[in-house]
Amino acid sequence: MKREIILTIGWIAAIQGGLGLGGRIFGDGPWGVLRNWWDVPSAGYAVILLVGVALASAGETSRRRSRA
Repeated sequence: MKREIILTIGWIAAIQGGLGLGGRIFGDGPWGVLRNWWDVPSAGYAVILLVGVALASAGETSRRRSRA
């Protein structure tokens, strides 16, 4: 149960970080839900993306270990 929660949080964080960073780079402003609550700088979106990817990969790795 804990692995699935970490995995889900990681994917959501990575998606929101990617949308925010992509919107800042390729659009006129950040995309995603976080922009509705906070004004996050581009570096913040990059950190959110990296933390999300790290959590998602850790969740996937632990899930694969438990299946083996």
